[in-house]
Amino acid sequence: MRSAKLSLVQFQSILYDLDKNIEKAISYIDKAKEKHADLVIFPELFLSGYNPDMVSQQYFDYAININENSRLLSTFKNKAKENSINLIVPLSTYKALPGVIYNSAIVIDRNGEVIGCYDKTHLWAGERNHFRHGDDYPVFDLDIGRVGIMICYDGGFPEVSRNLALAGAELILCPSAFPIQDKDMWDIYFKARALENTCFTIGVNRVGEEGSIHLFGNNKVVNPRGEVLLDAPIDAEDMQLVEVDLNSIKKYRKDIPFLRDRKIAYSL
Repeated sequence: MRSAKLSLVQFQSILYDLDKNIEKAISYIDKAKEKHADLVIFPELFLSGYNPDMVSQQYFDYAININENSRLLSTFKNKAKENSINLIVPLSTYKALPGVIYNSAIVIDRNGEVIGCYDKTHLWAGERNHFRHGDDYPVFDLDIGRVGIMICYDGGFPEVSRNLALAGAELILCPSAFPIQDKDMWDIYFKARALENTCFTIGVNRVGEEGSIHLFGNNKVVNPRGEVLLDAPIDAEDMQLVEVDLNSIKKYRKDIPFLRDRKIAYSL
């Protein structure tokens, strides 16, 4: 069994207080280490808060370049190395042009090295006023297996997870800031994406209220057959640990040969 122990954090952000959010995040990493987790996944924009009408300046103030050793990035790199644990850290980033920012998820390995970054490709509503969209679907090689990332609204587009699956992703992770009025969609996304790509799919959602936005948690882990392995509590700040068997993907893909049997229509 090639297992991976995943630690999913339903994080409640403290608006306008970066240091408190970092402190809380570190405490969750320490707890995950105590539970012998391999990977900790935080939700979308968990350090700044999400609501564009309330925290837009923090998107820019907290944005980092993954190629520069900022205090913020160094904190998570050092914590990953100290605890020998992989991290998914979603926050705003910039590239060569400061002030042009992306809604991103940074991947840090057990050695404290940044191995890459995914930039959200499908921006929702007011996000478009602040972020530039990404244009790539990278897959990251961690010691537990191959990991793909999509962020929140990306999960509604089958092309995103399909590209990740075809690139070899075994785990597709979806850090999110998903509102309660769309919970019916949340309940569909991960079952559908997992089954059609026969891989493990994980949704990690924020908790709390930011103005008119009610973020409800309810983390999900779904196996390659679309069966829900975790359906976490609603409206509770919490962390769950779920172990998945990545070797089982081969059997699922033999029994459910969607990827083998897919046809590409070159003309309509």
